[in-house]
Amino acid sequence: MSEKLRILFLCTGNSCRSQMAEGFARAFKSDTVEAWSAGVERHGLNPRAVAVMAEAGVDISGHKSKLVEELPTQEFDWVVTLCGHASENCPFFPGKVRRLHKGFDDPPALAAGAAGEEEALAPYRRVRDEIRAFIQGLPGTLETD
Repeated sequence: MSEKLRILFLCTGNSCRSQMAEGFARAFKSDTVEAWSAGVERHGLNPRAVAVMAEAGVDISGHKSKLVEELPTQEFDWVVTLCGHASENCPFFPGKVRRLHKGFDDPPALAAGAAGEEEALAPYRRVRDEIRAFIQGLPGTLETD
């Protein structure tokens, strides 16, 4: 059996997109991927992200928002940044880590000013589905995006 790919999903606050990516990777790719998520800042776990992931059958309610520095000492094969701010502020990772920027829209920003909860959840669902498609394509999406 070959070694699993060690992937860190990095976003600004580790509250939404990176949590979704980690959740999907653990749910769908645990046989080939070891997944972590972190942020360059800590914003707390987004309750709407938890809700839309539950709709998709993935429970991330036990996840915690964390900084890169709080992760166990680990050599990653890939660091995937999911937002522009994280890509621009990505810390240095020693070793042979490869970086990929795969930007996704920011659901909280898109939901700001929504008329109601259902309207606010729409961008979370869309981004969730986009992240799910990216994760389901692993490891190929690392090489082709």
